[in-house]
Order: sequence, then C-alpha cells, then structure tokens
Amino acid sequence: MEPNRCQGGANVAGRETAKHASVVAVARAAHVMPARSMAPRVALFLLLCLVRCDTKTVLQDKLAGVRTVDVQAVEGMVAQFPCDLGTAANDKVYMVFWFRDDAGIPLYSFDVRGKHLSEARHWSAPEVFGPRAHFNTSPPPAALLVRDVKRRDEGVYRCRVDFRNTQTTSFRYNLTVVVPPEKPVVVDRYGRVINTTTLGPHEEGEDVLLTCRVLGGRPEPSVRWLVNGVLVDEEYEHNTGDVIENRLMWPAIRRADYAAVFTCQAANSHLVPPKELSLVLDMYLKPLTVEIKKPAEVGEGGVLTAERRYEVACESAGSRPPAVVTWYKGKRQLKRITEELRDNLTVSVMSFVPTLDDDGKPITCRAENPNVTALFLETSWTINVVYPPVVRLRLGSSLAAGDIKEGDDVYFECHVRANPPARKLSWLHDDRPLAHNASARVFHSNQSLVLQKVTRHSSGRYACSALNAEGETVSNELHFRVKYAPSCRSGGVSVVGAARGESVVIVCEVDADPPAAVFKWKFNNSGETLDVAADRYTSNGSASSLKYTPVADLDYGTLSCSASNEVGSQLAPCVFQMVAAGKPHAPRNCTLWNQTAESVEVSCVAGFDGGLPQRFLLEVYSADGTVPRVNLSSEEPTWTVRGLEWDVRFRLAAVAVNGKGRSPPARLDDVLFRDPEKRTASEGSLGAGAAGAAGATAAGAGAALALALGAWRAARRRRAPRKPPAPRADKPADHDDAEPDLIPNNYCETSSAPCLAASSPGRPAPAPAPLSTPACNGPGASWTWGARAAPAAAALGRSASASLRAPGAAADLNVDAIKEKLLDHRIPESCV
Repeated sequence: MEPNRCQGGANVAGRETAKHASVVAVARAAHVMPARSMAPRVALFLLLCLVRCDTKTVLQDKLAGVRTVDVQAVEGMVAQFPCDLGTAANDKVYMVFWFRDDAGIPLYSFDVRGKHLSEARHWSAPEVFGPRAHFNTSPPPAALLVRDVKRRDEGVYRCRVDFRNTQTTSFRYNLTVVVPPEKPVVVDRYGRVINTTTLGPHEEGEDVLLTCRVLGGRPEPSVRWLVNGVLVDEEYEHNTGDVIENRLMWPAIRRADYAAVFTCQAANSHLVPPKELSLVLDMYLKPLTVEIKKPAEVGEGGVLTAERRYEVACESAGSRPPAVVTWYKGKRQLKRITEELRDNLTVSVMSFVPTLDDDGKPITCRAENPNVTALFLETSWTINVVYPPVVRLRLGSSLAAGDIKEGDDVYFECHVRANPPARKLSWLHDDRPLAHNASARVFHSNQSLVLQKVTRHSSGRYACSALNAEGETVSNELHFRVKYAPSCRSGGVSVVGAARGESVVIVCEVDADPPAAVFKWKFNNSGETLDVAADRYTSNGSASSLKYTPVADLDYGTLSCSASNEVGSQLAPCVFQMVAAGKPHAPRNCTLWNQTAESVEVSCVAGFDGGLPQRFLLEVYSADGTVPRVNLSSEEPTWTVRGLEWDVRFRLAAVAVNGKGRSPPARLDDVLFRDPEKRTASEGSLGAGAAGAAGATAAGAGAALALALGAWRAARRRRAPRKPPAPRADKPADHDDAEPDLIPNNYCETSSAPCLAASSPGRPAPAPAPLSTPACNGPGASWTWGARAAPAAAALGRSASASLRAPGAAADLNVDAIKEKLLDHRIPESCV
C-alpha cells in the first residue's frame, strides 16, 4: 500500500491537521454536549470547512491511486483494519483518523498531539462503532479492531495518518461481513426432523435416506455429507428461498455400519468452522450365535429319564439389544426359565420334567432380537426319553364286553409303549399270575391273551404287566364278566328243621349273571310232587324266599327251587329237606386238654342240632356261684379258657343253642387249677401210676371192645345215610327233640345230664386237673349189657381221672354178642 503524499508540504500538512483537529473538537463537543448552545452560524461554518477539507483529501487519495484491500469479518466476531504508523521514519505521528467510504467526517480519531502513543486520546463516533471500536498500537502494526461486527458494518473504510512533518499516509479497506448459515437440520425419508444424535435404530439390509437442510448464510454455503469423517456427497441444490439441501442415500446397511457417524456440514468461510450435525447410526442386530448346553445328568447317548427334572442352558451372543431367549418343546412354549445378561451374552436356563410323550420331540432354543421378530437364530436338540412301560389292557376289538357267555372264546389285547422296548410281558387274573396252559385253554400270543371256552370262573379282574430296563408296570384292571345260567349257591341238600305248625322262611340263593329273572318252587314227598304257587314266595334277583308251615307228617319232605335268566335255566335245583326240628342235643365227649398254669382248652363233640343251625356256649362258674364268671361263644364246640385263679375250684358247663332253644348243659364240676410252684414230683408220678394201673387192669377187655367197635363203624359207614324221618302225629310231645337217627337208649341208666371226660381221643393227654365227678360217654351215668360189662373209659383210652361206672367187670368179653347187639339195636356210639 502506497501512502498518499500531499503536495502542500509540511506547512500545508500542519495546517490541515490543525483544521481537522478543530473540526474533531467541534464534533466531539456537539456529541458530548448536545445541550450546549452554539451559534448556528459557527457550527455550519465548521462543518462545511471540514467536509471541504476531507473531500479534498479523498480526492487526493484517489488521485494518488491508494489500493483497496478486501477484509472479511464474520458477523458477531472481530474485524481488524491494519493502519501502519511507522511509514514515516524519524517523524512523529500527530493524528490518526478513520473514515467510511467517501465521508469527510471521521468515525474514529486517535489524537497524539503533545503526548506519548500510550497516552493518546481515542474517540469513536457513537452512531457508527461506538465502544465496539478501539485503535491498538501495540504490537505493531497498529490496527483498528471492531468487535461484534454487524451486517451494517459492511463497506469501505479509510485510515488517514498525519505526521508532524511528513506528509499524510492513507489506507483503504473493503469490509465484507460473512453471515454464517444456520445449523443444519436432518430429516428422514418421511420428512420427519431428527432431533436426536441417534440415527435409527435400523434393521440390517435397510436403506438409509437422509436429507440435510441449511437455511441462510452469506455468501451461499456449501452443504456436504461425511460418513465416519470421509466425504461421501458434496452435491447440493438451492431450494426455495434461502434453503440449501443435500440428500444422501446409504443403501443396504450392514452389521459393519453399526455406530457409523453421519455428518452434514455447511460452510461459507474459512474464518469459522463449518456448521454441522452428526448422527450415530443405531441398528437392530441379529444374534450371531446360539448354543444349547446339555445338562451333565444326561445319560449315555444323551438320554433323559422320564419324570426327572433337568436344567438345560442356552447361550446367545451378538444381538443388539441383547437377545431374548425362548424355549419350545415341540410346538409348545416352555415358561419355566431364568435369564442372565453378561455383556453381549444372554444365558437362559430352562427347567423341565420330560414325560414319555416327549420322547423324540425337539427342544428348541430361539434367540431373538426383542424389537424385531424376524431377527432370530435358533437351534434344536431332539431328546431321547426313557421310561418304564406304559401298559393298557383292552378286550378284543371284535368282542362285546356285555355279551360274553360261558363257552365263548375271548381274547385280550395288551398295548405296551416303552423306551427301551419291553422285554417281558405277563398276565394276571385276580392278582395271580396267569401262565400259558394249553390244557386249561389259556394261550399267550405276542401281546394277546386267548381264553377258550370260558366259564364263570374266568370272570374277574385281568391285567397285564410289561418289564424293561426302567422298571415294570401293571396295566389297568379289566373287569371281565362271563354270563351264566343260575346254579345253587349252597350246593347239596340243605336240612331245614321245623316243628308242626311252625312257620319257617326258606331262602333259595342262586348264583347267576345276570340275576335270575324267574324262580319256581316244587314240593315232593313220598307220595307226590307239587308246584308251589307263585304267590307263596317272593324273589329279588339272586334269592327267592318261601314261607313254609308244616302241619302234618306229609308236609315233611323235599322242597326244591330252580331259576332261569337270559342265558338259560338252572340245571340242578336247590334242594331243602324239611325235617321235624327241636332243641339241640347237649355236646358230648367233652375233654379238658392242653392245660397250663394259665389256661386250659375245652373240646366237645357236637350233638344233634335239632334240625337247625346251632352254636355253642361255655360258661365258667365258681364252685358255689350261680352267675357265670366267664361266658365264651363259638361256632364249634371248642374253647380256650384263660386267666382263672390258682387253687380255686370251678364248674364248667357246655351248651348248644339253636333257634328252638338251649340244650341241657354238659357239666364238669370241681375243676381245680394248681399253682405250678406247689406241685411236686410225687403228684405227677401218682397220676401217671393211676392211669397206668387202670390201663393194665382193662387191657384185654379194651382190645376186644375196640375191635368190635371198629367192625360196627365200618359196617355203618357202608350204609347209605338215612334222612331223619318225619315225626309221627301220635308221637309223644316229650320226644320231639330226640335225634331222629338214634334209637332211644334203654341200656344205660338214666341221668339228668351227661358228664365230661378228662382228655380227647387222638391227642396227647397231659396231666389233667383232678376231677371229682365220674364220667360216662352216653346219656346215662352207667350202663349194663347182659351179664357182661367193661370199663368203657379204660377201653377207649380215657384218662384215669374220670371213669365209667359199671355193676361188674368180667375177665373176658363175648365179642360176637356185642357185635350182634350193636347191629340189631343200633346202640348209640356214645354209650359204648
């Protein structure tokens, strides 16, 4: 830059400087003290003088060819106008003025007259720069600094430096104010403004379309796109108004594009950094890996045991956000899972109990991006479940379960499902094994059971069982029903006792399936067979009841009933033999045996039951008591007596009871239980000696009598059993309760009641308690037979503690005579 040299020399320069100084002083006075009164004429004169003088200087600068320098300043920042004060060597700066364009009035002055540079006076026109401007002389070169540049500050500025002696120097600057553009705005493909720093999230494979819009700026800014700092698009277009746009298409984003930085820049000057907006690409990422970790409890070959709990883990990595793991068994989703996140690794543990139905099903682990259902990765494990056999029994498919009759052929099917396969199959009938038996027409064939010609006994509960390495299982029970015609439940002939004029209810019970539908009754005596009218009896399916009242001897005979159902009629009727009934006979041959210090057993032989069912009672009395201390009941004439005191005498009475009443008692008096500590060896020896002596005395007679009794019994067994005859109408009432098969005994002495023996035949005879009452085995206390008799107790091996009384004893017996008497008169055995 060449400074302007004035032609007037130093004096001229001094005069102009003085004039400008006076004008500046007047201007300052006018601005600082606007309220002061000035003569209008003086002010006008000074202004015209200053304008004339500055206009002259501008013209001189133009003539001198002062070059204009372009200066750029950013709006709102600092503009700097250099003005070198060192152009005149060895001369002192006098005044520095700043002008705008061709204006003759300075907008800034720097007055150094009579002062040092550091003490110079500064003045800035308030309507132009005001306090925003300041002239700095240090460090050199000196420059005018204008802060907070405004758009209106744009223009040409001139700096004029006046020296004391050297001519004036001028500098010209063309200030251009740069207006930065506004911050870019980015919109997506749908025109929505992206207000965050995150772009997306987007899925893999999507196209990213972004538009960067920039508003304003002078000069016009350039708009460009950078990806990760690399320029990828700088083509932009001017849109409506002051809007400039740059559209970026980023096709088919990949996993590698995750977290890429997309930056839009707008720049129109190097003085300031470009305005920019950066967006970080966020993506939904598909899992990279998924793996099932099999449990450690899995057996060899990867097998699982049914009904046992297992925990299976699945690990997945690479998903963003972390994957959500879902478990499936077949097509059914499993819910019992726990999940844990480790960095980018998702670990899911599933707990389940496999069942037999799970064998062969796939266990699937699916790792899925929680935000995008299509972004998933899965793996499967086909499980092998071992379990005990599952067994189900069915009747043959071609058979009707409700239509099986005796004589039909049937088969059962055992359906077995097992892993590993069953190695053994068994069949059960009523919980008992049913083996293959061709003779019984029971056949096993693969998984079938065949029964040929079934009977009613084939009915019941059937099951099959199968065995494999995991265990044995029994199937469901199949209740198999075989229909059959009625048959008598009791079997044989039932004896029914009734006195004349007594009404009894006879119940005919039959076994039948289905229950009997029709019953028929018949009566038969030696004279005729009659059908019983239907109104005389009632029926309820399995039984029929007939109320029968015999009134004469001809009413005793045989009643029979038969039934029929849908299968058929009863083949053999139920038979009831009507006999005259009475009170039972007393028990006989009663024996005390197996005696200990604390108990004794009593056993008797049952007498005639009077034609009715009987039971037996044993009553134990004190020696002089009338109320029984012990009362024992039994279906058989056998009792065990316990807890009786030692060294106390008791009475025992055995009684038979039926529907007609009680029999006379069979008594045993003066029974004594000794204290075992008080017994001596002499007592035992004495008892044994007495028994031995009695046995030796009657040895011969006993042997002969035993032979006779054996022959008589054999002959009696060979005879057909006789039915008890119907009582005669003229029979005395006091003989109604006599046993019909026994002839009244005229050979024994009469007695009020039979007595008890001390031991039982066929059993070892321990030392019995002492008995004070003699005994007899018949209805009398003693018996006679011709001129000969024998001690019956000794002949039958009875204990010596009780004996039979006889009027005399002979040295030998007439066996033939005894046998003849027994066969002809049928002497009761109890009297022998």
